[in-house]
Amino acid sequence: MNMAMMRLRREDPRVVGSFRLHRRLGAGGMGVVYLGSDKKGQRVALKVIRPDLAEDQEFRSRFAREVSAARRIRGGCTARLVAADLDAERPWFATQYVPGPSLHDKVADEGPLGAAEAAAVGAALSEGLVAVHEAGVVHRDLKPSNILLSPKGPRIIDFGIAWATGASTLTHVGTAVGSPGFLAPEQVRGAAVTPATDVFSLGATLAYSSTGDSPFGHGSSEVMLYRVVHEEPHLQGVPDALAPLVRACLAKDPEERPSTLQLSLRLKEIAAREAQGLADVRPPAPRASEADRPTGRLTETYPEPQRTQRRTQSSPGTPVRGGAPARGGSGPRPTGGVPSRPNGSRPTPAPRGNGTRPGTGSRSTSRGGGGRPAPRPTGTGRRPANPRLLRQRLFVFVVVTLLVALGIALAQGCSGPAHGMGVPGGGVPAKSAPALRE
Repeated sequence: MNMAMMRLRREDPRVVGSFRLHRRLGAGGMGVVYLGSDKKGQRVALKVIRPDLAEDQEFRSRFAREVSAARRIRGGCTARLVAADLDAERPWFATQYVPGPSLHDKVADEGPLGAAEAAAVGAALSEGLVAVHEAGVVHRDLKPSNILLSPKGPRIIDFGIAWATGASTLTHVGTAVGSPGFLAPEQVRGAAVTPATDVFSLGATLAYSSTGDSPFGHGSSEVMLYRVVHEEPHLQGVPDALAPLVRACLAKDPEERPSTLQLSLRLKEIAAREAQGLADVRPPAPRASEADRPTGRLTETYPEPQRTQRRTQSSPGTPVRGGAPARGGSGPRPTGGVPSRPNGSRPTPAPRGNGTRPGTGSRSTSRGGGGRPAPRPTGTGRRPANPRLLRQRLFVFVVVTLLVALGIALAQGCSGPAHGMGVPGGGVPAKSAPALRE
């Protein structure tokens, strides 16, 4: 049934029951489907039986079974039944309107589905058929045009020739028995229909979704029906992940086909695996350049690391920034200058490109150094003069000089009075002794 919206024709009714009709959704062998709405604005898909079929009591009984089947089915796999009138001059029933294209239209407009998407659609349809079959109903006309791809998932519609499990095919004049290329061999032979009948149709539908064509080709109804019964399906173009399962669904013997529950589980596995495969083969995102991407490591920019190490070892007593002695030195720590970093503290990493080399005596700036990076090495291999270090050394030199001068002055002041008295130790001269005795 073609589900494309069309304007209402002159012979079409404008009101059916409590529903106002707006557009034609399609027409099939049983009647016409319209887009309608009720007084609350709820949209429905309303099917009205053809006038000539409405006069057939046998067909009315069959239509009543279709409505009964729609009422028994539970779950979101089908359109929910809203209302029906089986005793009207032209029987009708209304189901919830399902927005979205049919599987047939999507493949025709956009091309075949990928393996992951086809498996996901098949898994949802299999799960839906489980609910249909649990209600004791066989759809008997599952095909791409009877599957709507709604935003909430695939929905099975048009149970126009649905029949109870185990019933034989109805072959009354003017009544469709299925769609050539998608119906099962037992339907062609007139044998009893079972849930395996819908499994065959689902396999043909999966093949169409993956290739855009029926697995039994094209031709007249007679040719297509002969191929369904006697020839093997053509599955060229079906993805390798799906081909074995589709071929099992299209087995001529219903007993050799998988169940709908087995299909649902297997197709879910295939959909998950194929989706993961698509994620793995996607090209990686463009990587940032090494200059722009942070690495957490200090950049090595010393051109002559060995010379730097030898220079550090040659001056063991020279304090570096932060008061810590150079690595590799054997001299004692200096007592003056800036205090050294406490034990266990972590050095502040230098900015990128600051010329420091990890693992050598020249570390990044300590906390006491004002946060400035260490100076870069010059072309001669010597570090430039450090003004702060020069001031410290000058201060020490001046203090030492003053202390030495003060010591000399004190020594001279103590020895001066002794020489003035004439006797070491400040005693009385010897020549005065007799006078005292007298």
